[in-house]
Amino acid sequence: MKILITNDDGINAPGLEALYDIALGLTSAKNILTVAPASEQSGVGHAITYNGPITVDKLTSNRWAVHGTPADCVIVGISETDYKYDLILSGVNRGNNAGQNTMYSGTVGATIEAAMNGIPAIALSQFFGPKLNNKNTFDAVHMHGLATIKTILSFNLWQNNSAPVHYNVNFPPCLGNEVTGTSLTTQGYRMGSPFKTETTDGEIRIKGIPQQQEDTGVGTDIHANINGKISITPCSVDLTDQNILKKLREL
Repeated sequence: MKILITNDDGINAPGLEALYDIALGLTSAKNILTVAPASEQSGVGHAITYNGPITVDKLTSNRWAVHGTPADCVIVGISETDYKYDLILSGVNRGNNAGQNTMYSGTVGATIEAAMNGIPAIALSQFFGPKLNNKNTFDAVHMHGLATIKTILSFNLWQNNSAPVHYNVNFPPCLGNEVTGTSLTTQGYRMGSPFKTETTDGEIRIKGIPQQQEDTGVGTDIHANINGKISITPCSVDLTDQNILKKLREL
């Protein structure tokens, strides 16, 4: 199995190390190519550096730092090699990409790009909580990550009609031995934007608004996570709202 791994926290992020360990459970080191941003790219979504120069630092033959976005990394990994990837993994993000955070996520942006290239892809993120610190942030990931990915691979569902599918996984804000199970979920939605501006010394910065424990209802990713479960959310690159489209056609 040939695997490309990437993230949006940057080439030196601890979550990327955790993801590499998971990939080693699926294939050998020689079949893993790491192509990750040279610096943090959180919140860039599916942005690409269109028509601009991109520098790629080949730190080793199988570990590249890209001066660009996570989606750029996927494009570089596909275009600058002759590899036929069986799987692209993105993460493990330090912080959840559940609810509408999904729409901003560079971690998920990478899997969108992978899916659009016809490659199975899974995004993985770790929900924060008071039980976690810098030493045990990815405890649940280390304990359950590989099994979760194997479960998704066993589905073998990467297409919804004509639209490619990718998967968004979020681990709950608890230690690995406190995880209560796995749930297939929809994407939750918290009312209002999760961001606001702050001005300091004349500089305007966009900051996140605390909302980690706000529930979004039974069956959603956030509900599963705050109740100790790993959420698996199938996502499509087709953004059409089929229910609204049906109602419009019936008018």
